Amino acid sequence: MSKHYTHLCPILRHFRVNTRKSGSKFFILHFSLFIYLYLCNMKHGTILVIDDNAAILTAVKICLSSTFGKVLTLTSPDKALVTIAQENPAAILLDMNFSLGVNSGQEGMMWLSVIHRKHPDIPIVLMTAYADIKLAVRALKNGAADFVTKPWDNDELIRVLKDAIDKAGEIVPLDQLESEHVRKVLNKCDGNMKRAADLLGISRQTLYNKVKASPLPPLRGEGKLRGEGE
Repeated sequence: MSKHYTHLCPILRHFRVNTRKSGSKFFILHFSLFIYLYLCNMKHGTILVIDDNAAILTAVKICLSSTFGKVLTLTSPDKALVTIAQENPAAILLDMNFSLGVNSGQEGMMWLSVIHRKHPDIPIVLMTAYADIKLAVRALKNGAADFVTKPWDNDELIRVLKDAIDKAGEIVPLDQLESEHVRKVLNKCDGNMKRAADLLGISRQTLYNKVKASPLPPLRGEGKLRGEGE
């Protein structure tokens, strides 16, 4: 809220001064303008979404429009740098694959590197259908702010983007970022260790060790890990 208040201080001063000068008959007009501007500023800026699937772009835009002031979409990253220079987005949601039949994530990694090198202050959240912990950790090492998997949970996607914007400029330990992703996959699997380990591409014992060593809060819901002794 402090960021919003800082942005709104000039508006608030304008409101106070002009209502004193204009008299009570303009009070409602000025107050309405103030509320409108306040609500606009409460939104978390512009989001740029890059995905080759038009249906995904439509769904994401519907999901994000009520939270962010502007949601821009591109079906190809080729125009990403030009769009970023023109629009200065608060965050970028970037798909990992853009060629038909290719699921390696290498295209997303390349564009992450290109965009992050030109705009290191803009957080980039990567989006993929595959919960690959090795790829996720590599992406985080290369400058990604976070990592989400398809199909996404709308509330979770909004939270991830808002957190990325709020944390922009902060240095978060890599171990913490990895732990957050592990927890995310476990939540998606309802605490099923075997299924989560398969998705993450690691052994169940390695996953168990990572969870026990994690400084993060317990899993949501029951907070119970299933399949530990199976």
